[in-house]
Amino acid sequence: MATHEHKELPQKSYRIILQQEINAGLAELKRPARGLFLSSLSAGLDIGFSLLLMATMLTAVEGIFSKPVIHILLSLMYSIGFILVILGRSELFTEHTALAVLPVLNRKASIAELSRIWILVFTGNITGATIFSFLVSWIGPALGIIEPWALSEIAHGLLDHAWWIIFISGVIAGWLMGELAWLLGAGRDTISQVFFVTLVTSAIGFLGLHHSIAGTVEMLCGVITSNNLGFIDFLRFLLPATTGNAFGGVIFVALIKYGHAIQTSEKS
Repeated sequence: MATHEHKELPQKSYRIILQQEINAGLAELKRPARGLFLSSLSAGLDIGFSLLLMATMLTAVEGIFSKPVIHILLSLMYSIGFILVILGRSELFTEHTALAVLPVLNRKASIAELSRIWILVFTGNITGATIFSFLVSWIGPALGIIEPWALSEIAHGLLDHAWWIIFISGVIAGWLMGELAWLLGAGRDTISQVFFVTLVTSAIGFLGLHHSIAGTVEMLCGVITSNNLGFIDFLRFLLPATTGNAFGGVIFVALIKYGHAIQTSEKS
């Protein structure tokens, strides 16, 4: 009777993961502009499902569960949109703040190419998020699954901070999203990728960190449905959050991971 031994696959080295990330970033940098924009538009739309589920959950359980339980439930709902985006291979700005920088550090791409993908992806993400915001603000109350106060409460949770707090919060969120891109490169199958995405993005939601694209849907829904929020409030969120996301991804992931992997390779 034949026996089957389970052989554990060897863990990927830093150098292998780095090369995978460089190749992936380079492939995205070389994509046609129309394809990049449409993919990023899709990501901006898909990530809106996080807010749709969060607002629906908040409406359904408010006054039934305690605040800590509601907070945990909303954090889990927050991860859904990211799962749709990342496993669907759409282009998300906060992934590219780290991923697209690696080929530039490796001198296989230029600053101009990096600027091109950042602009295209960010514009597509914001456009998609804006469209979804209007959809949620209408269909949620129309279906009776979302109360307008829930959208306003979620938006105020992002905005009730000084600009420098939003910036630092954005740095940490961008740092975590960059780490997620690295973890996905280390993952071997879809199950592990779903686990990593859920773990990292639900942590961002649980900590209340500022993610520029997911937060755009949250803020715009609040602006649309609330008399207490305006477009200036949206910009007061978007500018420091976006800057912070980019800073966190570039500095704490791209530069440090790249330097560490290169140094490890040179010593081996």
